[in-house]
Amino acid sequence: MTILYALAALLLVASILMLLYKPLGNYLTWVVTSEEDMGPERWFYRLVGVDARRGQPWRSYLRSVLAFSLAGLLLLYAMQRLQEFLPYSLGLKAVSPFLAFNTAASFVSNTDWQSYSPEATMGYTVQLAGLCVQNFVSAAVGIAVSVALVRGFSWRKSQQIGNFWVDLMRILWRVLLPVSFVGAIVLMSLGVIQNFNGFTTVTTIAGGSQQIPGGPVASQEIIKQLGTNGGGFFNANSAHPFENPTVWTNLLEIVAMLAIPVALTRTFGRMVGNPRQGHALLAAMGILFVVSFMALIAFESYSYTPATAAAGAAMEGKETRFGIVWSSLFGAPSTSPSTGAVNSMHDSFTALGGMMLLLNMMLGEVSPGGVGTGLYSIVVMAVVAVFIAGLLVGRTPEYLGKKIGPRQMKLASLYFLVTPIIVLVGVACSFVIPGVRESVGSSVANPASHGFSEVLYAFTSAANNNGSAFGGLSADTPWLDTALGLAMLLGRFLPIVLVLALAGSLAEQDTVPETAGTLRTDKGLFVFLLVFVIIIISLLTYFPALALGPLAEGLVA
Repeated sequence: MTILYALAALLLVASILMLLYKPLGNYLTWVVTSEEDMGPERWFYRLVGVDARRGQPWRSYLRSVLAFSLAGLLLLYAMQRLQEFLPYSLGLKAVSPFLAFNTAASFVSNTDWQSYSPEATMGYTVQLAGLCVQNFVSAAVGIAVSVALVRGFSWRKSQQIGNFWVDLMRILWRVLLPVSFVGAIVLMSLGVIQNFNGFTTVTTIAGGSQQIPGGPVASQEIIKQLGTNGGGFFNANSAHPFENPTVWTNLLEIVAMLAIPVALTRTFGRMVGNPRQGHALLAAMGILFVVSFMALIAFESYSYTPATAAAGAAMEGKETRFGIVWSSLFGAPSTSPSTGAVNSMHDSFTALGGMMLLLNMMLGEVSPGGVGTGLYSIVVMAVVAVFIAGLLVGRTPEYLGKKIGPRQMKLASLYFLVTPIIVLVGVACSFVIPGVRESVGSSVANPASHGFSEVLYAFTSAANNNGSAFGGLSADTPWLDTALGLAMLLGRFLPIVLVLALAGSLAEQDTVPETAGTLRTDKGLFVFLLVFVIIIISLLTYFPALALGPLAEGLVA
């Protein structure tokens, strides 16, 4: 019965996404290709001295991305360090230097990893003017970079890939802000709170006193999901009844996590002049997602450890109002895109269930991935798949009319090597360096394989800009704050460098006419090849680490 219920829930989510796919994808296409500017956009261009009609080469586009993100990093760090002097600080002190760096890196990189309890650490000014603003702009940066890559395929003999400032403003003003405004109202109508009440002292049933936190939650909750950010207003994240009170809000948040990443495949197809190309990418994403979700349900539903046998189900760490199905259906979209929001404790999933959440991130978060990041990640994987197919048949590989030569393959190969290197080096340093090993050992709540899984999950989440965690790890230490912060920044911006360089190299080319020997990349055979390449690359890279962590724990259990 659990499997049937899971299939019905999955079908419901898929049906809603199918209804949104075409109109949202078409709207996103119009946003990034329109020649007209809105009033707020023109005001911003005048303010920063941007010529909206002038494009940028990839290096200039990259410098704009890095400069904008660096400014956000420094500003958010400063706001945390000066918090006690800001209005609406709720009496909270300044955030410590290491934690402030970690948090600033986290939100600027669209990771939203939180090594702190938000309601006890961040006042309303930092939450709204700092964290919430970064939820918007970091999501917009991801979409802008993905659009720049698509232009590399669709533009011919061009030295330019668009204008970052124009892309940023249009995505903010025409997509993220209006959708979030409506979404926040819907969430409030469904019970999510939105106020500036601070802490309310109440008397408990036992006669004691307790402080209940309030805050502008709905406005941050919607963009945290829509922008695949994931940072919660409360420590319990979307398991907190103020953030996610009912199954209906749960459903809305799941759809919000998936809507833009899914619709961007439609945008991709329309921009390259062949919607079937977008359908092929979406099919690959869908196959990976469905297989992962059904495996997760199976592991969570049919686990026979002593704890689950005593409870009757693997309900530890899950809210009873969501149960196994809706907790898993939230966890899969949380780790398949780079959202990282949670409505259950991932650390309490079964060993193999937790492994599926890890695998979702290790696949490169391409099923469907984060806003923008998911699209450019799977397109890079498609480039690799085309190259492999070309080797098999002895032809110069082509993708969407552009030749995939040595330069393109070097960039694509570096792309899928960067994140695993960051993850595995970070985990290795945490257990090999003597002074660090003792610090990490004291931060891990569980011994042996599960403790290793907690550290592996942390670096995988950070480097893939996901932000979810195995909660048994106490990550607010100088080493972990610094190492995870660097992993987030490197995992975000090194791939962006490679993606924009790839976009520039493709935009410079003319298109190659299609011939009888051209590999069709809008057919089922290519979808199978793409899925195969993604799985093989990920498994070969991460299998040894998985064998030391969740696989070892699951086999012993």
